Amino acid sequence: MVVHNERMVSVRGGMFSVQVAEGGAGYPLVYLHGANGYAGWPGFLDRLAQDYRVYAPAHPGVGQSTGLNHLDDLWDLVQFFEEFLDAIGVAQCHLVGHSYGGFCAAELAAHRPERISRLALVNSLGLWLAEHPVADFFILTPEERRELLWHDAESPAAYAYVAQPTEPEARLEHTLDRLQTLQSVAKFIWPIPERGLAKRAHRLRCRRWWFGGSRIGRYRRSTGRRFGICCPTLRWPSSRSAGIFRSWSGRRRFWTACWGFCTTSRIAQGRHLFEWVVPG
Repeated sequence: MVVHNERMVSVRGGMFSVQVAEGGAGYPLVYLHGANGYAGWPGFLDRLAQDYRVYAPAHPGVGQSTGLNHLDDLWDLVQFFEEFLDAIGVAQCHLVGHSYGGFCAAELAAHRPERISRLALVNSLGLWLAEHPVADFFILTPEERRELLWHDAESPAAYAYVAQPTEPEARLEHTLDRLQTLQSVAKFIWPIPERGLAKRAHRLRCRRWWFGGSRIGRYRRSTGRRFGICCPTLRWPSSRSAGIFRSWSGRRRFWTACWGFCTTSRIAQGRHLFEWVVPG
């Protein structure tokens, strides 16, 4: 495991306090987590941190990060992330965003394209397709989330993903953490997770990569095609798995591909490479 640490970063003179996990050495890479919440330093960041200085912040209102009350709309959120980069001393970086984090990453890259050298969007929100609407994950039960997200919804890993603590206090804390995360996310993407990105995507100057599963809900090839229309030079390999979280063992292969994009921009093709799991 790569040596890493967590700290609180002050943004805008203390108006925001951001919980950040960071580790590795090299060119800066920022990872923005998805709607499942802040997970500190997930194991998959080890691969990226072998060649990069990785920063993984918790979004405002998630984990121990504060300042959500100072953000009213998308532009406030984008400006926050720009000032967060200033606060950690990063003038330019690679940017990887998963789900809701991809939504934030794409908007930031469109707003300040000169600051983002490479952009990887993983099952990203941000574009709305009426024919393939995003599942309303704010109201999904754990069972529905398991069936929606997992290729093998009956696997032990799928059940473990939605498992809740059995201890009453731990279960309550788990529930409150999830509600806190969803409240933060909903402020910017509910009820429709699109805020006009298609009109701004032409501003993206960096190399871009979109990855998503192929058949269900928000993770369809159609979304990749839509991103491709907005960004003609986009690379978008797509999984053929029915679900998004196919196998725990494939996680390293996926993040190795992401590392390869950031490092060389050469993505190995093939279904075996994209059987993956991104927890959060």
